[in-house]
Amino acid sequence: MSGRVLVVDDSEAIRQLIRVNLELEGFEVVTAADGAECLEVIRRVRPDVVTLDVMMPRLDGLRTAARLRATPDTSRLPIAIVSACTPADLDLGEAVGVDGYLGKPFDPADLVALVRRLMRPPGPPGAPRPPGAQVRERAAERAGRPPGERSDSVRPERTERTDRG
Repeated sequence: MSGRVLVVDDSEAIRQLIRVNLELEGFEVVTAADGAECLEVIRRVRPDVVTLDVMMPRLDGLRTAARLRATPDTSRLPIAIVSACTPADLDLGEAVGVDGYLGKPFDPADLVALVRRLMRPPGPPGAPRPPGAQVRERAAERAGRPPGERSDSVRPERTERTDRG
């Protein structure tokens, strides 16, 4: 599987770590140092998935995700938060439509699995799907509810390491 991933993190070391792990799996990786740079780069590179750190200078990851969701060209772009998330960050991420989370420190295999999951086409071409739909559908299915029915406990998927901060 291949695809283009935009990795956004203010730490050069983390950007390189993510880049190397994804490139080893065949992904093309483009990086940005913060949310403001992400918004500039995204128009040029047209990524298939974006990973965002939460705490960054100029424009943080949650505000960047909200801007991406508010723009028609990027409103359905899969977004993952890769950060040392607090529960409040997770709630805000869910509110803006983030599709997945990976807590730092992370296992590279978890990173690759998350990006692969988000890379998959969500359904038939042209089928309208709101941000986070695949996460809500999978959670509803596990809970025995019809896909359109939402529960207050449904959140975007988190890895086992997400809540460790």
